[in-house]
Amino acid sequence: MSFEMDIGYTSLAGAKAVNEDFAGAMLPEDGREDMGVIAAIADGVSAGGLGQEAAQTTVATLVRDYYSTPQTWDTTVALDRLIAAQNTWLAATNRRRAPATGMTTLTALVLRGHSYTLAHVGDTRAYLLREGQVTQLTVDHVMPHPDFRHQLMRVVGAEDRLVVDYIQGDLQVGDVFILLSDGVHGSLRLRLLAEMAELANAQLISESLVQAAIKAGSNDNATALVVRVLGLLDATLQDVSRSAQALPVPVRLKPGELIDGLRVEEVAADNGINLIYKVRDTHTQTDYALKTLHPSRAHDPEECAMLAHEAWLAQCMQTSRAAEHLVRLHEKPPAGKGQTAFYLLYDWHAGETLQQMLARQQRFSPAQAVALATQVLKALGRLHRQSVVHRDIKPANLHQGEDGVLRLLDLGVALSGREPEAMRRLHAGTPSYINPEQWGFTVRAGGIDTNVPPEDPDAMSDLFALGVTFYQLLAEGKLPYGEVLPYQSGRYYRDPTPPSRHNPEVPIWLDHVVLKAVARDKRQRFETAEEFLLALERGASRPLTAPPASPLLQRDPTFVWKLLFGVSALFNVLLIYWLLFLPK
Repeated sequence: MSFEMDIGYTSLAGAKAVNEDFAGAMLPEDGREDMGVIAAIADGVSAGGLGQEAAQTTVATLVRDYYSTPQTWDTTVALDRLIAAQNTWLAATNRRRAPATGMTTLTALVLRGHSYTLAHVGDTRAYLLREGQVTQLTVDHVMPHPDFRHQLMRVVGAEDRLVVDYIQGDLQVGDVFILLSDGVHGSLRLRLLAEMAELANAQLISESLVQAAIKAGSNDNATALVVRVLGLLDATLQDVSRSAQALPVPVRLKPGELIDGLRVEEVAADNGINLIYKVRDTHTQTDYALKTLHPSRAHDPEECAMLAHEAWLAQCMQTSRAAEHLVRLHEKPPAGKGQTAFYLLYDWHAGETLQQMLARQQRFSPAQAVALATQVLKALGRLHRQSVVHRDIKPANLHQGEDGVLRLLDLGVALSGREPEAMRRLHAGTPSYINPEQWGFTVRAGGIDTNVPPEDPDAMSDLFALGVTFYQLLAEGKLPYGEVLPYQSGRYYRDPTPPSRHNPEVPIWLDHVVLKAVARDKRQRFETAEEFLLALERGASRPLTAPPASPLLQRDPTFVWKLLFGVSALFNVLLIYWLLFLPK
């Protein structure tokens, strides 16, 4: 669905000579749609005639600078930073100009993804019309006594420190947000507001509200800013994270139990962090995979954030070409009702993972292995073009469906550029499939050892992991550098043995392709999935040259010391023998 808004704005001086109200709205530029729409209204507070200036600069600065904030910031963080900066500048200006000062109220609205965020200071108001019901979203910051309701307790520019109210909620197509200055809401009843909000378009609503307020005897400036939601984009990561935080993690489910109309059939996987259940819709008898956090991790905010990131990323990828080789995620249970717990619901595909095939000692011919690797490379190429790194390519995460499609499983540790910081720092992946650069290593040059720090994973990390998997399929389950246990670090002291040594059916040209994919030196490997795929498609017609063997000192920087130690040990043994057994 497209991101579409209908915005209307009307502002009149009314009974006053000067209009000190100000309002504004801004739509995102192309490529920044996920930042949403921002709208704001302000009512200047005069002390020497500077209220108009305060209202204008506050609204203009906020709506203009909002789109300069990083997309990774939460909306409340972006608004808080901008409003605090404006408040500090305005307060400092007022101190220099005293007694003439300019202050203002402010109500700002951001519609982003599937949620709205309000920032509020003062007595301007925000209302929401949804399904015929009008709800006041903000609370006036005025003196509680009826005789002093005109006295504001909070305004922008009064003090260096400003407390801002933030309100967030879900967004729906058809919602109408109405931002009003006190010159309008102080003269109209809520029932009349609801009637006018049903008019044809946003501009007509704003004009009708202002005219009605003036006709009702408003003695202040009258301003109305109306935003009608006509279409939404996909949910943002903040939307998914907020929904996840609002839902409990389900307790460990047993076969036969029901959750949101889904009956648990069996526990499909349990790695101590996540649980995956095979569940069945009781109405359609359709099977699904339900993924949630292990109950022991239910209160771990970092794990919750990582699972929410997986949900958001899976939703985003469904609109890309990579969706063909990914498992479809359902935003809601099949029954159409909302979720009562935090979990992810995927399609269930019959078939086996490549790990299950290897476990039952299935042999793969070179043609079969090439066909499987080709499908994975097409999927990785599409993911990498979306700046997504899977980070855990291995046989257990490659599923061959009965429909003939090879699918990539588990985006739980994938990098998108929007992942939580803790997830980015995590040394994720399966040790035997992690490329050497992620472990760090030692380089010896000119007799000096230099420690090279670990590198961050990138697209080439996925290609190395696929190379290890490809080697495993061709070499009857053997790994190019041996198995690395979870508590160990990777060891790359030798060049891998060509797969044809384990499986004579592997042609020499395929040996060269696989050895290039798992080369110890990053510079000798494939840089992109497309390059890897092209080498497989060309095959024997345009074979690659064999990767050069690594020098012994590069494979094992300690070789010289080992050699010296061996010579020294042999010399000592001979010396002892001479002292003990040879005649003096």
